[in-house]
Amino acid sequence: MLSPAELRAAHDRFVAVAGECARTQQWRAWADLFSDDATYDEHVFGHFEGPEEIYHWIQPLMSRFPNSEMHAFPHEWCVFDDERNWSICWIQNRFDDPGDGVLYQAPNVTVLHFGPDGKVTHEEDVYNPMTFAPIVTAFMEAYAAHHGSEGSSDA
Repeated sequence: MLSPAELRAAHDRFVAVAGECARTQQWRAWADLFSDDATYDEHVFGHFEGPEEIYHWIQPLMSRFPNSEMHAFPHEWCVFDDERNWSICWIQNRFDDPGDGVLYQAPNVTVLHFGPDGKVTHEEDVYNPMTFAPIVTAFMEAYAAHHGSEGSSDA
């Protein structure tokens, strides 16, 4: 069991590594935060087990448009369950400015379970499709308007 300070440190490490991986679009270090027996339930993309399966899902996903245009996932709030080693967070999935100055982002709830070594043993992400899908569509339309071709971050 982690102490409250250790739980917050493990969570802070997770957030920092995720931020750096989002910035560089290289997700190996993030996947390595998961324990060998970790599970990941992502309500849009499915169920994944272990750091290798998680990595082989996240790296190509985040390398493709429009996800390749997300370099920040700010946490607006988190609560900690010290008895279970959990953090529950409201996270914004924020797109880069496509050129119109509008902030395109949509929230999800992320639940992280940490093991005694500080590694993530389970993650679950929950999105509201009624708010998420329209933001993605609006971003893609704005991107196309400012870059001339939808579907490529190389424009």
